[in-house]
Amino acid sequence: MSERPELLRLADRLGILHGYRGADGNEYSTGDATREALVAAMGHDASSEQAATESLERLEHADRERLVEPVLVWREWAEGAPALRVNPSALGDARDYQIVVRLEDGSREAVRGHLPQTSGGALEIALPIRPPHGYHDVELTIAGASGQREALQRLVMTPRTVVQPEEILGHEPGFGVVANLYTLRSRGGFGHGGLRELRKLGRLTGELGGEFVGINPLHAVSNRGLAFSPYSPISRLYRNILYIDPEAVPELEFSAVARGRLDDPRSKQRRAALEGASRIEHQGILEWTLPLLRDLHRTFRAVANPIRKDAYAAYLEREGEELRNFAVWECLAEHHRKRGQSGNGGDDWTRWPERFHDPQSPAVEEFRADHADEVDFRAWLQFELDRQLGEAAHQLREAGCRLGIYQDLALGSGAHSADTWMNQGLYARGANVGAPPDAYAPEGQNWGFPPYDPHALRELGYRPWSRLLNASFAHTGALRIDHAMGVVRLFWIPEGRPGNEGAYVSYRADDLLGVLALESRRHNAIVVAEDLGTLPSELPGLLADWGLLRSAVVIFERDGDRFRPSSSYPARALGSIATHDAAPLAGHFDAVDLELRAQVNGQAIDGSLATALEERRASRDQLLRALRDEGFLDDEETTPDFEALRSALLSFLAATPSVLVGVSLDDLAGETEPVNLPGVPLEAHRSWSRRMSHSLDELAKSDAFEPCLETMGARARSTAVEDRD
Repeated sequence: MSERPELLRLADRLGILHGYRGADGNEYSTGDATREALVAAMGHDASSEQAATESLERLEHADRERLVEPVLVWREWAEGAPALRVNPSALGDARDYQIVVRLEDGSREAVRGHLPQTSGGALEIALPIRPPHGYHDVELTIAGASGQREALQRLVMTPRTVVQPEEILGHEPGFGVVANLYTLRSRGGFGHGGLRELRKLGRLTGELGGEFVGINPLHAVSNRGLAFSPYSPISRLYRNILYIDPEAVPELEFSAVARGRLDDPRSKQRRAALEGASRIEHQGILEWTLPLLRDLHRTFRAVANPIRKDAYAAYLEREGEELRNFAVWECLAEHHRKRGQSGNGGDDWTRWPERFHDPQSPAVEEFRADHADEVDFRAWLQFELDRQLGEAAHQLREAGCRLGIYQDLALGSGAHSADTWMNQGLYARGANVGAPPDAYAPEGQNWGFPPYDPHALRELGYRPWSRLLNASFAHTGALRIDHAMGVVRLFWIPEGRPGNEGAYVSYRADDLLGVLALESRRHNAIVVAEDLGTLPSELPGLLADWGLLRSAVVIFERDGDRFRPSSSYPARALGSIATHDAAPLAGHFDAVDLELRAQVNGQAIDGSLATALEERRASRDQLLRALRDEGFLDDEETTPDFEALRSALLSFLAATPSVLVGVSLDDLAGETEPVNLPGVPLEAHRSWSRRMSHSLDELAKSDAFEPCLETMGARARSTAVEDRD
């Protein structure tokens, strides 16, 4: 219970929840200290009861004065049409109105009228047109004896659901290969898997009947120091330049300097060392790659290729101010690194001189003009990345992968990133996203990046959300939404506090899902929700209503201690054995991740590691029992070898009714080390930098690759036969 009633009223008004049910089944209440800190993170003062009262009064006054809400997200229905709701308390004596609907295509429709007197709730004015799906503006002008007022509302007309798998695949189930792209090796690589490897993996997958290749987020990261996690990027709007294939840049043909750099013996030696390393040397690869890409950019500017120049000009126009600001941020970060901010300090814009804090400041504009060539280089890199990703998507579909690339959208951007610099009013200040305590993390998890302020997001008409989705759906046939419960609620942790002092903050789920459905339809891509963890009770039904697939992960699909049978898996799901936060199959069964975590934390074998190992053994035995019960393993008590276990689990997945199944490339290769140890800082263990033991060429020739994927392909063929029969 709160001892501060005014604070509680203000927190309720802002969507800070009273508490939550934990993973252990117990109820946890939000404390007043947490409420006060999270209210402050949204820009309101609640340091005393008087301050909380005044903050609430300001919000209520703003509500009374607002003519219309900033945005209306209208979901398509067979009957009915959106109307403009007007707040009577804000009208005064004004009754004559004009509404102009400006459609996304540039056309406009208008209507005039006179409002009746009312003593009740909001007045609804019919629009002069029922707009099609898209983003439109509704302009209201109200006039009376005391003058004229104007208001603007963004109207988002959305479809009923996101794109459904059967709209692309028919009624056949499909499968694909899921890979951590950066870990891939190929002949003549650069030490970091990229779009070259994606094209190759796509061809191999398509030839064996696969429908997609799933990859980790491609978001932009610094690649300096320890700033290389794909789930804590500097921008979710733009991409990591280490994924570029320099030898696929068209200007290489015309750049003697670049070709000479590639042919230089010392350069070849360094490239071979980077490619042969067992772990990714992010900064080393960046420093080897950037000079080569600069050579190619100079050639791009010097060579008169009208097709390339026109494509670049169109890209710049489409991306607009955001690309310019992102490129400027990268240049400013590099500038401050060179001025002595060691390590990754240059990437923290809050440590730059104050004159550079505002992207629109005269100092930033002067810097941009003084560094125009470098700013253009950074923008050109994103253009080339986008072009190569589009080409990879095209090649995947040509190879038979009807969904093409299955991309991943991370939950947030780094606290001091380009995204937070470009959109400072969008993010809560003084709070990080995380997860409440559970058996795995008794103190909770703090993921170190700020959340969207739901109120700021709505005031902006959800433009940042639609812009992010548009970028994420580009060249994509399927999109995974990381931590999908974030459309309903996010766990906010006040800065400097442990995870067990956080609280959930609510979001307008139907609004966010409506924009998601619109962008899904525009890009003809399905959506998969990562719905693992302690979920709000309304989330499963909400996701199903909007047509999102859920994530069905074998190692987490349990009823109590028992693993669920294959027949009980949901049809509207993407099934897989594990996730990027768990060890590959071989490592999971041998508890490699637990022992690695123990080494990092210095645990003794007889401590918490022993308990964890016993729990893992019990889980393994339960899974083996489930596989034997369904006949996927011989009915013997001996532990199967890895090949038999992998075959059994793939057959189990193939037997589920789930419309899509993802096969991990790590499991096809027999990898054991996880790519990530959740909750372990990068200083202690370099997650996200492990490479695969064998190249794609070697994997394609292995005994496992083709037979394992043939197992998955057989389910689609058998379903097609059943449908014909």
